[in-house]
Amino acid sequence: MDDTSPAATLKPAPAAGRPDTLLAELHAAVLERLGDEAGRLAIERAVLGIFFTGVKLSNGAGGLCATPIKGVPEAVCCPSSAKAMPTPGKIAGRPVVQILEDLYRPQDLRRTLAIATLNALAETLWLRDGGPACAELREGDAFDALTILPGQRVALVGAFPPYMRELRRRGQPFHVLELAPETLKPEELPFYAPADRAPEIVPQVEVFITTGTTLINGTLDGLLRLLRPGAEAAVIGPTATLIAEPFARRGVTVLGGTRVLEADELLERLAEGGSGYHLFGKTVERVTLRLTTAP
Repeated sequence: MDDTSPAATLKPAPAAGRPDTLLAELHAAVLERLGDEAGRLAIERAVLGIFFTGVKLSNGAGGLCATPIKGVPEAVCCPSSAKAMPTPGKIAGRPVVQILEDLYRPQDLRRTLAIATLNALAETLWLRDGGPACAELREGDAFDALTILPGQRVALVGAFPPYMRELRRRGQPFHVLELAPETLKPEELPFYAPADRAPEIVPQVEVFITTGTTLINGTLDGLLRLLRPGAEAAVIGPTATLIAEPFARRGVTVLGGTRVLEADELLERLAEGGSGYHLFGKTVERVTLRLTTAP
């Protein structure tokens, strides 16, 4: 996508009545760049899988988002679950502009489907215009695109086993801000910090790493506001929308997202309970962007 166009150099304004959040700005940016095309697109198929939610649009583009199953306490019985879900049987054929309105609903699963749709629209832009001009495409994992000097302090939002192993191997000082400490192994517990300590910890670190699922639960904006000037900050995972400027404006230096290569095969695997091991490198490609400062 050509981020050097006049429209791309301005911050898209969220629609009246919507919050001035990263998610709202991503929404506005995608609709602005697609123009009339957005109004012609609809959902062809959607799958709310155990680990990921995926969509295929009427133009063939696919989008992915993590399914926040732990964040859906209503999932204990059918009647209460129904209130938290998009309407089964009535998703296919719905205009994408309608689905995107669920970005502002309180129900996590509705917002998840909307983010997957947003990511499919970002893929539509990528296919049409190419990758962002204000970002450098990097090989490998997003972790490798970060500059982490010896002794620098790191904060992980969420337990990333590979990242924790690497940080421990390096002897890097770090904290893991996690809601569920039972997900940590005994050797990882010394690095655990309750998630509500973020206002204390994040301003002190030189490197900050979080998953895009913080977009779903609405905590990402607050976390990014805590960053110290000049800190390295990465947002990673399939939920992260590959639109660079709104992230860069909030201090993000590395964006690690995904592109759907085979939408039909992806949705079949999700419908059969597929996890990341069944998707990445097959139907989904990891993408790492090193961001430059956005206007």
